[in-house]
Amino acid sequence: MNILKCLDALVVRIVNPILVLIGLAVALLLAIGIFSRAVLGKPVFGLEELMLLSAMWFYMLGAALASRERSHLSADFVQVLTSNPKIHRAASLVSTVISLGVAVMFATWAWNLFAFGLERGQTTAVFGIPWWTAQVSLLVASIAFVIYLIRDLILELSGANISPGDPSSPME
Repeated sequence: MNILKCLDALVVRIVNPILVLIGLAVALLLAIGIFSRAVLGKPVFGLEELMLLSAMWFYMLGAALASRERSHLSADFVQVLTSNPKIHRAASLVSTVISLGVAVMFATWAWNLFAFGLERGQTTAVFGIPWWTAQVSLLVASIAFVIYLIRDLILELSGANISPGDPSSPME
């Protein structure tokens, strides 16, 4: 299982800087777009394409990291209703199983969308960038969701005490 921890650490080391760069690029492109329209009175054609493609990757990679760290949105109302740890554990297990099922469906849909994009060969209007370059971000994120939810399910079944928002969570 050490190899999984190493792969996980490598992914985080690669994804974090990419997220920072994409975030900065989107902010810069937005500033350029606003400046060119407001001050110069001339829009920069294709800017929206680049921002859309970048934003897709930014959101999907960010969601994958949130899944890794268990910091995605959740409604833990069971914790409020009862203090029974067995019920908390059961609710967490049911939640993880449902999430895994949804993630598998999302991965299937993302694969179909990506395959459709490759088959159709659609491109953006200005730069001619293939749309599958954005669609593959959905596939990458959905695969990460499935992997991390399988990890969470294994940990919950093994009795490990896992908590949301723990970036040092074991990858086993």
